Formats: sequence, structure tokens, C-alpha cells
Amino acid sequence: MLEAVAGYDAKDSTSVDLPVPDYTKALTGEVKGLKIGLPREYYIEGLDPDVQKSMEEAIATYRQMGAQFQEVSLPHTDYAVATYYLVATAEASSNLARYDGARFGHRSEAAQSLLDMYRKSRAEGFGEEVKRRIMLGTYALSSGYYDAYYLKAQKVRTLIMHDFIKAFEQVDVLLTPVAPTPAFRIGEKTSDPLQMYLSDIFTIPVNLAGTCGISVPAGLSRAGLPIGLQLIGKPFGEESILRAAHAFEQNTDWHKRRAAL
Repeated sequence: MLEAVAGYDAKDSTSVDLPVPDYTKALTGEVKGLKIGLPREYYIEGLDPDVQKSMEEAIATYRQMGAQFQEVSLPHTDYAVATYYLVATAEASSNLARYDGARFGHRSEAAQSLLDMYRKSRAEGFGEEVKRRIMLGTYALSSGYYDAYYLKAQKVRTLIMHDFIKAFEQVDVLLTPVAPTPAFRIGEKTSDPLQMYLSDIFTIPVNLAGTCGISVPAGLSRAGLPIGLQLIGKPFGEESILRAAHAFEQNTDWHKRRAAL
């Protein structure tokens, strides 16, 4: 599927004109000589002990397969969550301002007029999290706040991107936890959106930097909840992370285990 959607599209001005490799050829099961970076900012105090244990076991597995490890630094990691939730909400506000229920998506059946259809379609079609992001983004883009919030966030985004570029001068891929804690139970954190946002700290920088990443099952907590391993590659470096992820799954069985319900 990745091969089908990757590559250049003449009708998409945001696509990049690069050749698309045969990704299946990367699935060799071999990682001998692969240089894997461990970002020190991702292995911090406060990391859940079960997550820490799973990462140590994953690193040991890769060592046995012949991979090499090196510590690297992504110094602007602490700013990633704040940056993302300014950039993403601003873009959500801008894009969804055009949603009217007329051309695509949900359309209210209870509307009595055109304007009523717009209002009710948006009210019925947007969930609480979408509405929250629209409001946050509208505020960040409002007069007097644009430079202080959105523009500053874009500058920090550039710094985060440069962190990754520098790290990939030394290693082929990065290995990190997916989140600082095991997965939540369904509905456990819905009343605390800020706590959920903070759980994105290890995955959000990948989106901001424009690199590629993949998550792989890597363990279960003592309560039986899933723990994920994240592999991050260079921009357009999907072959490397698919190779590393595939090799890990060939040498472990976490992807076959079921979490506690």
C-alpha cells in the first residue's frame, strides 16, 4: 500500500518527485551493522518502569542481531508538544473553517435553511476534541497573537527538524518508546485532554520534523497493557525503518500477544 501511495503525483503540488523503491526488498530480517541512535531526551526520569524495561529488552535484541548503538541528542524535544499543539490546531482552525456540510462529510438532516445547515452540520459533525482544537487554533491565529504563538511555533519547528538532521548524520535510525507510559485503557483519560496531549511527546517530533516513523509492539506492562517501540528514519527513509521493524518482529513475538481487556 505504501508503494501505491508514495511518489510523485502531477495533480498534487505538495508531492515530491522521487523514485519509489520496492519496500519488500528491505524485509531481509537482517540488521547487522545498522547504526541505531538512542536520543538521551527520550530516556528520562519519569519514564514508566515497564516501558524502560521493554526498551532495554528491545535494545538487547537488536544487539544480538548485530546492530550498533550510539547515544544522540534531540535538544528541543521538550518544546515539541507545545509546538505541535499550536501548529496543528492553527491548521485545523484554518482548514475546518471551510467545512459547511454541503460538499463532503456530514450534513445535518434537521436544517431549515442554508445557514442553519452550516451551523448544525458543524455542531453535529465535529466531536469535542475537534471543537477544542478549532478554538485553540482560532485563538493562536487571532490578531495580536499570531506572532507570539503560531509564528514562534513554526520557528521552533525548524529547530526540531535540524535536531533530527544532525542526529541522522551519525546514525541510520532512532529507537525510542512510543509513549512514556503503557497504553491507556479505553476512556481512561478522556476527561483529562492535557494528560493525553503530553503522552504524544515521543511521536510528535517526528511529524514536526517531516521524518518517517513506525511503531512496533514491544512488550506488555505488569497490568497487561501494550507497550510500543518506535523506530524513526530519515526523510524518505522508510526502507530503513521497515527493515528494522521487520527484523525485530522476526526475533520477538510481541506482535502475537494480546493485551489485557
